[in-house]
Amino acid sequence: MIAAAAETNVIPFGAGALAFIAVYLLSMVGIGWLGMRAKKENSLRDHFIGGSGVGFFVLLLTLFATQYSGNTILGFSGKAYRIGFAWLTCVHFMTTIVVTYLLFAPKLFKLAKQHAFITPTDYLAHRFNHRGLNLLATLIMVASLMNFYLAQLTAMGRAVEGLTTLDPETAFLWGVVVLAGIMLVYENMGGFRAVAWTDVIQGGVLALGFMVLLVLIFKEYGSMEQTTRTLLQIAPEKVLPPKAPEVRSWISYILLLGVGAALYPQAIQRIYAARSAKTLRKSLAVMAFMPLCTALIAVLVGVTAAAHLAGELQGASSDAVLGVMLRHIQEQSAFGYALVVLIFAAILGAIMSTADSTLLSMSSMVTKDLYMGFVRPEASQASLTSLGKWISTIFVVALAALAIWLNNSGTKLTLVELLEMKFDMLLQLAPAFMIAIHWQRMRAGPVFAGMFAGLVFALLFFWVPAKGDGFLTLLKNSGFHPGLYGLLLNIFIGVTGSWIVNTWSKHRTGEM
Repeated sequence: MIAAAAETNVIPFGAGALAFIAVYLLSMVGIGWLGMRAKKENSLRDHFIGGSGVGFFVLLLTLFATQYSGNTILGFSGKAYRIGFAWLTCVHFMTTIVVTYLLFAPKLFKLAKQHAFITPTDYLAHRFNHRGLNLLATLIMVASLMNFYLAQLTAMGRAVEGLTTLDPETAFLWGVVVLAGIMLVYENMGGFRAVAWTDVIQGGVLALGFMVLLVLIFKEYGSMEQTTRTLLQIAPEKVLPPKAPEVRSWISYILLLGVGAALYPQAIQRIYAARSAKTLRKSLAVMAFMPLCTALIAVLVGVTAAAHLAGELQGASSDAVLGVMLRHIQEQSAFGYALVVLIFAAILGAIMSTADSTLLSMSSMVTKDLYMGFVRPEASQASLTSLGKWISTIFVVALAALAIWLNNSGTKLTLVELLEMKFDMLLQLAPAFMIAIHWQRMRAGPVFAGMFAGLVFALLFFWVPAKGDGFLTLLKNSGFHPGLYGLLLNIFIGVTGSWIVNTWSKHRTGEM
């Protein structure tokens, strides 16, 4: 079935389409060169944050392009293909991300400007001055981003599987190697400026591509009313209201991703990079409406495919459902062919814009928070910037090799499965960022203990059996993600521990 699906997904572009995509990709390198020319100094802040910051238009599109990735286009449509309208929860959790930003972003931005933060750990170092907490938080963020970057490389490979008539494994390899190589070149050349400026193009193409995609899907497959009627006949479970387990899953996704995605290191660094508080507020206000233009459309695409392409794709291969639909559309007319080329460029742009931001954040944290923080505090800015570029190269080579190996080995996780894994870890940062920024009496020791305990408890569920009568098994099968249970433990230890420490300090001061 998987082999058949791969063949169905072929979108054999001609020379003109391939030339258009090649020019589009090479333009990214040109923007990287412009970013290099625009550099004001050879420093970590200039390379990783872009100096004094970016304005509303660039900030909005870089937030948009970073937030909506290959997971959104390929993963969300694949998930909707598998479970139906129940995946509308993705619209809710993508909106919740913006709401969560508003809980801590304004205060964090003010501190970032006052103290010239570069990485998320800079805030933690300023707030708590606890080396153990700095190290643990950095390791959590880097590990999470490695997972996320692997997902984007996987999305690159699967997107290119539909571009040529090569066998899927060969197409996957070339997709990963070529696209990751281009991304590495322009990022190392121009740093944050190149990433943000390419995001403007990629975000614009992505928004346009989504709008065009919805029109094409309705034109080719009919209205949502027709789709819903068909699904009711062939797969009613994909249309009927969710039962209690599905409702719990909805709530879990909204909390897990709504909070966790707001703690993406690359998202936090974009908060730092805003030129002013007004710029940040305006960008977040517009971002609140973006799920209706992106996540919602991905769901509509997926359920349409579930009605009209039922049974063609299984498991991880269902993430290629969009490619199958685009092939059907492009066969109808020259206009449809041209629009499919544009949409494919939008898909590549969405994947690359998220991947380059992830790569920049990983290299910045390893360089500044780990190497400079624990190995060579006296290192010069120029040497650190050069090291950051080498670290980016190492990450690209290692994770690209891992993505290719996993694909060839038959270990093919869905994009949503890769998406979920990191949030159980990222969620454990929430008390340090979202509670401590408002409650000044929160203490470093309890926050560190809570973060560590929550992380261990969440990761423990990977080894808990799915069947049995044990307490942990019941929690695992409750419909809520393990990271949420870890977060509850994390908050309890951090808040209660801080209260105890504060109370004890008061008593000791009184005795003295």
